[in-house]
Amino acid sequence: MNGPLNKNIKILLNYFLGPLLFIILSFSLYKQIINKPNLGIQWQQIKNSYTNYKLWLVVFLMVVNWSIEASKWQLLVNHVQRFSFTSAFKSALSGCSITMLTPNRVGEYGGRILYVAASNRIKAISLTIVGSISQLLVTMLMGCFGLFILRYISHYNHAALSVLPQFWQTVITSLSVGITIILLLFYMRLGWLVRVMEKVPALHKIVCHISVLDEFNNKQLLQVLSLSFVRYFVFVSQYVLLLQVMEVNIAAWLCFCLIAVFYLVMAVAPTFGFIDLPVRLTASWAILKLYTTNEVGVGAATLGIWLINLVVPAIIGSLLILSIKIVKEK
Repeated sequence: MNGPLNKNIKILLNYFLGPLLFIILSFSLYKQIINKPNLGIQWQQIKNSYTNYKLWLVVFLMVVNWSIEASKWQLLVNHVQRFSFTSAFKSALSGCSITMLTPNRVGEYGGRILYVAASNRIKAISLTIVGSISQLLVTMLMGCFGLFILRYISHYNHAALSVLPQFWQTVITSLSVGITIILLLFYMRLGWLVRVMEKVPALHKIVCHISVLDEFNNKQLLQVLSLSFVRYFVFVSQYVLLLQVMEVNIAAWLCFCLIAVFYLVMAVAPTFGFIDLPVRLTASWAILKLYTTNEVGVGAATLGIWLINLVVPAIIGSLLILSIKIVKEK
């Protein structure tokens, strides 16, 4: 009875899930773009900048960006099986295709584990969480840095935070710093967390799947965190460069701080695949309009970063999923 049923399930997963993912992703991207105001103007501005070397530098940095993420994933997954850089790169792009369809892109593991041996997939889920926490930690840390510079050091602070009363400026800054410290302590004590869970009998089944986290020492965790830092500086630099291409005239150092705050907002704002682009556009303009009147340029840069860093890798990742067998025959 189970034989034909299992075979049908395998056929469904291997030959229909990939195309279905591609269709859903394409529909999600279409819905986000089709009703976007100023789309024609902003897209035209992007096309007009094709001769600007900075645009092609941004495209090149997209490859660097995902190469760093692939190196980080390779470092993590090597704790459960040997993984080539090529497999890690394909895995990262496949994960990107899934994250475009999930709230706050939490479904990254869904694409990545397809390249991991079936016996190691549950363990690999906990490894994707380590990588995500490290990137979130860097985003929170640099976002707090941006808030601190804008509020206490920069003479531009009157514009950056003037939209909020003094009390709420203090609350938001303090809350961001507090969450970052807690996240840092949690990240550097992953092994301790596993050992605490081992003492709870009801959690034994879970612990056997996440015990791999206890293998990471502080040096390895810092190595993963360092790669997350490098990747962060790459994609923030991409944003700064593309704003320059779109003639948004804000000093580079100030722009870096503002983009750091933007990514902090995006890290905590609830988003879903169908509304990710509108949220990005709204948040970027809300922050940058205090320093520029070039709304079209800000929108074009945000659209460009979304297309280059997320949409193109997601499409490639969904096509890669089409070429693999999700469930292998015994």
